[in-house]
Amino acid sequence: MRIKICGITQPSQGQAITQLGATMLGFICVEKSPRYIKPLQIQAVVKELPVTVGCIGVFVNASLGEIERVLEQTTLTGIQLHGDESPQFCCQVKQRFPNLELIKAFRIKTSKSLTAITPYFEGVDTLLLDAYHPHLLGGTGHTLNWKTLEKFSPPVPWLLAGGLTPDNIGQALTQLHPTGIDLSSGVERSPGDKDLTKVAQLLASLQEMNKY
Repeated sequence: MRIKICGITQPSQGQAITQLGATMLGFICVEKSPRYIKPLQIQAVVKELPVTVGCIGVFVNASLGEIERVLEQTTLTGIQLHGDESPQFCCQVKQRFPNLELIKAFRIKTSKSLTAITPYFEGVDTLLLDAYHPHLLGGTGHTLNWKTLEKFSPPVPWLLAGGLTPDNIGQALTQLHPTGIDLSSGVERSPGDKDLTKVAQLLASLQEMNKY
């Protein structure tokens, strides 16, 4: 089970979260986000982490040039596209950065939302399913309707996101079988300020379920 904690802004918290057992960290590269972190600040976190930890830059409707500028200043291991990026753009990103994991996020409103994912299967490495919100692109604290995902079985790995917390992770993983999970607001005190106690509780819950 891959465990991604997204919205990291503080080096000490990034180190502590990986020591607790998270396998991936996400860094928000969107300036208007309350969890935004500058490239040099990302690198200050990344350089202190074990090489086994995935470090993912999260972008929303960014150009190839904008993504490249961040990657020139960091040693990220992956790119997450969390906007309205087309399958064609995902292929361009993958061709430009073939050695990095490409994650495409989707905001799921209804079961019909899943049909829009199919064209992306060949161009991305991993899918991420997040909760739909009319104004926010992520970190909403809202959960998905997990029932709509019970038959979701894509040909590529996928991460479950959207309002996950130490309290509801057990129910989520009883209903669904994702490759990994992604949490942000569910383990925070405030945007970008992670609650290490909640992260520890999450990992303890996963251990009890033998998912970690």
